[in-house]
Amino acid sequence: MISIRIEQLTKKFGTTVALQKLDLTIEQGELFFLLGPSGCGKTTLLRSIAGFYIPEEGKIFFGDDDVTRLAPHKRNTGMMFQSYALWPHMSVAENVAFGLEERKVPRAEIKVRVAEALASVRMEEYAERKPNQLSGGQQQRVALARALVIRPRCLLLDEPLSNLDAKLRLEMRAEIRRVCKEFNLTTVYVTHDQKEALSISDRMAILEGGKILQVGSPREVYRRPTHKTVANFIGETDFINGTLLGLEGERATVETPIGRFSGLLGDPAARPAIGSVVTLSIRPECWKLGRQTGGQNSIAGRIGEAVYLGEVAQYDFVASADNSSLKIYELNPRYLGTSAGMELYAMVETDDVVVLVN
Repeated sequence: MISIRIEQLTKKFGTTVALQKLDLTIEQGELFFLLGPSGCGKTTLLRSIAGFYIPEEGKIFFGDDDVTRLAPHKRNTGMMFQSYALWPHMSVAENVAFGLEERKVPRAEIKVRVAEALASVRMEEYAERKPNQLSGGQQQRVALARALVIRPRCLLLDEPLSNLDAKLRLEMRAEIRRVCKEFNLTTVYVTHDQKEALSISDRMAILEGGKILQVGSPREVYRRPTHKTVANFIGETDFINGTLLGLEGERATVETPIGRFSGLLGDPAARPAIGSVVTLSIRPECWKLGRQTGGQNSIAGRIGEAVYLGEVAQYDFVASADNSSLKIYELNPRYLGTSAGMELYAMVETDDVVVLVN
């Protein structure tokens, strides 16, 4: 178990800058996710940590060891890729043993460690089967066992669940977190799946253009995004443009075309000037519907298009002030059907209004 420290890392491919003076610390035993749109640099960062890419500038530390220019096989990292990359002619046990054989581990020890690794992913009864006799989820468990059996200093995962169906993805999410925590492994996990990251990560970093926009726990990043890109990438949100009227500590008052709102700065360090244009980010599930106004942070309107999903309804709420549309999700829906066309009020708490600097 190690910490991973990245200092001023820059990686270029020709004239394209994939990572720009990037700083990041991943704590010991942490399950850390890298997210962002295609081309943001997350896979480049993971492959730099693994040693497949050598940066033009900056350093990578495993604990106190500078591994920036160390060959991949000398870093002792466990890797899981998007494809399972299992040898089809080998049995499950032989696939898992392969890395140990390459390291010249004694045969008796290999047998013990392979059995332990397969037991850790609950695949010991499939040891003699070939990969084509396994389901996708079982093959992924074997790939995880193969990464664990070498007792890596850290585990690196590159979109490992993208080839699985929805049910298997849910199962393997929980399994990966269980195994990582059981072995107390420092784990870096690249994904484009927001739900995956929100459900099992300890912390995450959102990247764009080779830079880190925000680092935090799933709750911090979801509830208090610091950039519009982060708010838009993680989950759904309503964006409302407005003018900053007042600022007291982290609390801001903003005038918008649909009403006046009180909210909290997404990034307390970025303090906009009074009178500047800002953007409000409000999650659809944070709105509350009612027949009476709540004053500030309350807008009049009506339900337009609606999608009923049983436990929740998704509304296009049309604001009376300017006919703009907002997404509102209502749990245990009350206002669907009989309230169509009726004027309602949508209200939101101050803590659920995030004020972002444009």
